[in-house]
Amino acid sequence: MGSRHLPMLLLLLLLLAEGGAPDLSADRSALLGLRAAVGRYALNWTAASPCSFAGVTCESGRVTVLRLPGAGLIGRIPAGVLGNLTALHTLSLRFNALAGPLPADVSSLSQLRNLYLQSNKFSGEIPDSLFSLQNLVRLNLADNNFSGEISPRVSRLTRLGTLYLERNSLSGEIPAIDLPDLAQFNVSFNNLTGPVPAKLRSMPAGSFLGTGLCGGSAPLGPCPGEIPPGAPEAPAKKRGLSGGAVAGIAIGAAVAFLILLVIVVLLCRRGKARGGRSADVAAVERAPGSESEVALTDKRVVDAAAEPGLPVPAAAAAGKRLVFFGAGPRVYDLEDLLRASAEVLGKGTFGTAYKAVLENGSVVAVKRLKEASITEGEFREKIAAIGAMSHKNLVGLRAYYYSKDERLLVYEYMPMGSLSSLLHGNRGAGRTPLNWDTRSSIALDAARGIEYIHSTSPAASHGNIKSSNILLDRSYEARVSDHGLATLASPTPIPNRVAGYRAPEVTDVRKVSQKADVYSFGVLLLELLTGKAPAQALLNEEGVDLPRWVQSVVKEEWTSEVFDLELLRYQNVEEEMVQLLQLAIDCAAQYPDRRPSMSEVVGRIEEIRQSSMLASGDEKEEQTGSV
Repeated sequence: MGSRHLPMLLLLLLLLAEGGAPDLSADRSALLGLRAAVGRYALNWTAASPCSFAGVTCESGRVTVLRLPGAGLIGRIPAGVLGNLTALHTLSLRFNALAGPLPADVSSLSQLRNLYLQSNKFSGEIPDSLFSLQNLVRLNLADNNFSGEISPRVSRLTRLGTLYLERNSLSGEIPAIDLPDLAQFNVSFNNLTGPVPAKLRSMPAGSFLGTGLCGGSAPLGPCPGEIPPGAPEAPAKKRGLSGGAVAGIAIGAAVAFLILLVIVVLLCRRGKARGGRSADVAAVERAPGSESEVALTDKRVVDAAAEPGLPVPAAAAAGKRLVFFGAGPRVYDLEDLLRASAEVLGKGTFGTAYKAVLENGSVVAVKRLKEASITEGEFREKIAAIGAMSHKNLVGLRAYYYSKDERLLVYEYMPMGSLSSLLHGNRGAGRTPLNWDTRSSIALDAARGIEYIHSTSPAASHGNIKSSNILLDRSYEARVSDHGLATLASPTPIPNRVAGYRAPEVTDVRKVSQKADVYSFGVLLLELLTGKAPAQALLNEEGVDLPRWVQSVVKEEWTSEVFDLELLRYQNVEEEMVQLLQLAIDCAAQYPDRRPSMSEVVGRIEEIRQSSMLASGDEKEEQTGSV
């Protein structure tokens, strides 16, 4: 009886052994499970072997690398998928739209060294199972929606060299992290509070921006009760003062009181002689969530206007207020602004822009608006909506001033100037060309800024997208300026399409649709790729504008003739340049319903940028630890 069942028993044991040992077929099943869950329409995995799947690398008969940055993955990763890829040492799913919690079975990836999940929509707490991955060297969870506290168990990752957690919703204090190899660390723009742990205080100040943390280097400053580095120690307390010291203090106080009394009397007499006008600053208390105002009197404004500064008549500013947005410190008022040294930055559609250097060393950009045919109430309502916008790719509106004859807008100053000047400025010897990576990065930054504007309401648009309104900071990060100003403009005739960026259907600058913004952005992309300014002289004898000129060249299959000569040296990204060119043509389609949305535009640019880094980007990350 037992001998007849022996072969069946051996077969069963063999099957169990095959099922229990992970192999390439198990890896293939796991990858197809991932595709079914989040990449059904994005991943074209049909080959018999997973080693032939795009983004997959195999070693010794197992999947060891999975890189799918910007691959269009959407949704939640279910449990029981990633955990089956037990031989993985690199997993890159960055720049997708993956959401929900991070699956706990990630703890099964015991060989994992590099985990890149930045720029997704993951939420919930960072699972403790993640901190069991003893081989992890680089962990990037930035730009997600993770919440809760940073677990002290992160110190279990003893080999960790990179930990990026910025731009999430993490709260509480940073635990006492002690990781000997940690070289790159960032928790900026989280809801963190309390002191920076001693082991992390040597990290750059940029690692802790936009938090409630204290301690460490500037700008955080010392925590309550801490003595700033380099500050002299407080003298030891004495039990009491001598009689002579007490007498000296009393005499000094009496003299100071008399001097103060004389000053008050003189000020009162001066006030009466001038009809009772006061030179004090009346501060209006800022209500939660509203604007704050600083009121100035006639006397101070007249004195300020007499000094070199913005060309604003004192009479126009008399008794009026500078209205601030946001909760930042008020380090200047209208008087400071009017007497600041000023230089013209340029004249645009809606007014003249100045660079103003204040006496305290602060630098701001001030736009003096042209006359508008809207009431004061309408102006304040519209400008409040603009001031409420906050995005890293928008130039922030800090304050404004309104009177019957003058309207000033105060912006943060962008030191590198505009994209227009960088593209079309000095093209001779000594010029530093804008390379492909910088241009595509500027395109993505600008697209994200415009996408944010469109997200604020179904009818919200920029209305005046052009390269002179794309400004850059010192790190060449692009920010969109002049957003919302089209709604403040008076009706003006639309310039000829040959001269600019206007969509063909636009007839009123105050009523520009989101699809018209997309058209203007398409022209901006063409400008980046061709190096040609849309507003320059006619491109040829027939007077064809930039979009139609590009289309005609591409139609004749002379695509390489389109690109700026400064870009043709980057032959390794020619495919990506052609993809961005096609996106620009799609955006500048003649009919609005054929143009993509800005959300689609952002996704496609992200995908284009990521595809150019697939071959070299992740390898560079693993060599240098940068992301």
